[in-house]
This record gives sequence, structure tokens and C-alpha cells, in this order.
Amino acid sequence: MSIRALTLVLLATVLLGGWYFYSSPFADNAGVFADAALTTLQILAASAVLTTIIGFAAGLGRLSGVRAVRWLSVGYVEIFRGTSALVQLFWLFYVLPLFGPRIDPFSAGVLAVSLNVGSYAAIVVEASVRAVPRPQIEAAIALNMSTFNRMRRVILPQAIRIMIPPFGNLAIQLFKLTALVSFIGISDLTYTAYQLNQTTYLTVEVFTIVLFIYFAIGLSITIGMRLLEQRFSRGYAAAGAS
Repeated sequence: MSIRALTLVLLATVLLGGWYFYSSPFADNAGVFADAALTTLQILAASAVLTTIIGFAAGLGRLSGVRAVRWLSVGYVEIFRGTSALVQLFWLFYVLPLFGPRIDPFSAGVLAVSLNVGSYAAIVVEASVRAVPRPQIEAAIALNMSTFNRMRRVILPQAIRIMIPPFGNLAIQLFKLTALVSFIGISDLTYTAYQLNQTTYLTVEVFTIVLFIYFAIGLSITIGMRLLEQRFSRGYAAAGAS
């Protein structure tokens, strides 16, 4: 689907969702839903930054010539890809404090979500770096570039363009996983919907409103990633033409 079509779908979702909300019994609870959505977005933003850092660190670590770094990165990826994100969240929040300082719910939620999705991001980073044409790397070696400059000036600029589409999918996965933080008492959209449902018993109305909000945010992420992909592709085409 094109960016224009996605934008039209987003506009229709916002209009239809707004109409449904203000015709529902929760029309006076706009502030409650706004605060919950803000909390969800804060968790998403913090997790996105941390996931990117972890993904690059582990992905490049899997390519490292240092065996200890490589095996550490491989171990991290296999453990966090092979276990449940919910169990990881519970472990960080309930078990880890038994061995050290207690982690606040927000930090535990961000860390759990980031570590889980970061393991998938590491695979994307590794595969994207490996996908850079070998002649490009050999040319950089022939120019006597250091490993750092070779990575910074030749490999990563091309690899990032390859990463963006799968990173878009991971961004949506990351966004959906933020709902897990409701299990440790963070008042995100899911937790707020559950609490309102428990007090009003208006299950259809409350979860339909939250569904509209989640869908609108997810579409916005998709559009943003498409625009980013388009921007990088245009820059790459211009560089190739010159």
C-alpha cells in the first residue's frame, strides 16, 4: 500500500475513532485515554532508542573478530529470541531485584521490550552488513581505510538502507509488545482499558476505543518508516546517478 493510501486510512481511522469515542459513554474520559496513550508512546520512544543501540551492538558483535565478543552476542540473541517476552519482563521485574537493586516498573518494561526486540534487530543488522557488496569493502581496504572508517563511511551507510524495511516491521512488533507492561502495573493503554472495563463492564466500548488508538499509532509508525525508507532510497539513487 502506498504512503498516500496509508495516510487516507489513518485519517479515516482518526475520524471514525473520534466519532465512536465521543458518541460512547467514555466521552468525558478523554484525559484518561490521552494520559494512557502518552505513557504508551513514552515507553515506545525509550524502547525504540534502546532497541536500536542493542541491535547495532549485538549485530556488529556477531561479526566481531574477537571470539568472546562474538559468542557473547550470539548467546544474547539466542536466549532472548528463544524465550517468552512476558517471562523476560517478569524475570527483570520480580526476580532480578532478589540479586540487586529493584528496578522501577517503567525501566523494567523498557528494558524487557528492548532486549527482546533487540535480539531480532541484531540479526537484521548482521544480515544487512553482510549484504553490502564485497567489491565495496575491498575498494575501501585498497584505499587503506581503517576498520572503523571502513565501517563508518562505506559499510554502514549502505547497510542502513537495507535495514530500514525490516526495522519497520520490528518497530510495529516493538509497539505491540509495549502492551506487556500492563502486567506490572504501568498505566498504559492496555492497563487503563482493563481498569475501566473492571469498573464499568462496558467491554465492547472500552476495548474498541483502545483498538482505534492502537491502530492509529501503528499506522503512523508504518507511514514514518515508509517515508524514511523513501528518503534513504532517494539519496542512494542520487548518489548512484552522480
